[in-house]
Amino acid sequence: MSVHTTALPAAPAPQLPPPDAVPAPASPLDTAGDLIALLRATTTEPRPDAQLEALTLAVSADLPVLLWGEPGIGKTAALTQLARTLDLPLTTVIASVHEPSDFAGLPVIGDDPAERGVPMAPPDWAVRLVRAGRGLLFLDELSTAPPAVQAALLRLVLERRIGALRLPPGIRIVAAANPPASAADGWELSPPLANRFVHLHWAHDPEVVVRGLGGTWPRAVLPRLDPDALPAAVDRARRAVCGFLAARPALVHRLPSGEARRGGAWPSPRSWDTALCLIAFATAAGSGKEVLSLLVRGAVGDGPGFELLAAVDRMDLPDPEDLLADPASAPLPERGDQRQAALDAVVAAVNARPEKARWEAAWALLARAAGTGAPDLVVVPATTLAALRREDWEVPAAMDRLTGVVALSRRADRAAERTAAREASGRERTR
Repeated sequence: MSVHTTALPAAPAPQLPPPDAVPAPASPLDTAGDLIALLRATTTEPRPDAQLEALTLAVSADLPVLLWGEPGIGKTAALTQLARTLDLPLTTVIASVHEPSDFAGLPVIGDDPAERGVPMAPPDWAVRLVRAGRGLLFLDELSTAPPAVQAALLRLVLERRIGALRLPPGIRIVAAANPPASAADGWELSPPLANRFVHLHWAHDPEVVVRGLGGTWPRAVLPRLDPDALPAAVDRARRAVCGFLAARPALVHRLPSGEARRGGAWPSPRSWDTALCLIAFATAAGSGKEVLSLLVRGAVGDGPGFELLAAVDRMDLPDPEDLLADPASAPLPERGDQRQAALDAVVAAVNARPEKARWEAAWALLARAAGTGAPDLVVVPATTLAALRREDWEVPAAMDRLTGVVALSRRADRAAERTAAREASGRERTR
């Protein structure tokens, strides 16, 4: 008997997804990376910050800046944020781990060195900067660079040359350093290198740090220069620096005696030129007095810088003769310290040429100043002006109006003196 069998069709093979379509299980490191990304996701906000404004102004002026600060204070973070805000590629070079030849250039022997010489080849990071045409060169850990490396950096910082290569104008140079006492194997900066920088002492603001750790840091922006104010800004800067040095020629060049002070800001023709440039930029940008103070003192040092700032303030004061000629409507400075100085100058002008009309004009000016500003500012000049009265000069109405202000101020001073005396007596009895 024959048996007929029917062949069944073969079952189709299961269709497996291609290997690359299967989602791989999440790696613990991937999850850690996501968390790190969230922690680093911060934003910025416009916030008044004098040291950040001073830094951006010096960078705008294309002047080499050196940030001094303790380790961990945020110097590198500030530079990174500045480069990101300005959309500039950041190139960081740790000066202390390089050889002098890395900045002076490496000699490359050609076919005929006797005819063509031996060119000095620049490092790769310098070539990348030149190709980009713009960027921020950050020289970090400058105070840990040995003297030989500091000497090689002189040409880079001043002439912007590395070997046979010249950095284009679109590249700005900023350095950072720790004080030698807190630097790893720290060195004092050599005077020639120090004199090429604008020295800014970087400090932390607790409020900025707290808000930044919460995810919002101050925003670094380039200053807005008023195009119409540029000629006047240059003229003001030149008059300020030239007039000051004409009166103080001993400060044209003064190398500090101590080694530590030579590694900071000090006055020289080069640093005075830097100060002049900074005053012009600060004037054109409308920067405040605190920012200008940081920049000027960072260029020529604290002592000469404060003297120059005082000279700049005097330049902003109105001519006392103009005030005496029109006491009813001549503009008075708005800032309290400048208004005080202007009123003192008016009284000094009357003392230099005492005339009844000038004396009465001064009283009218003081009365207007008391009515448009802090009355306390007129107490000292009013007291001095009253002592200049001649016997045949009648007491003007303005003087009568100010008598109460002067008397009230004197009573307040005497009350303060009595309070201080009682407190001092109480401390003596408790000892």
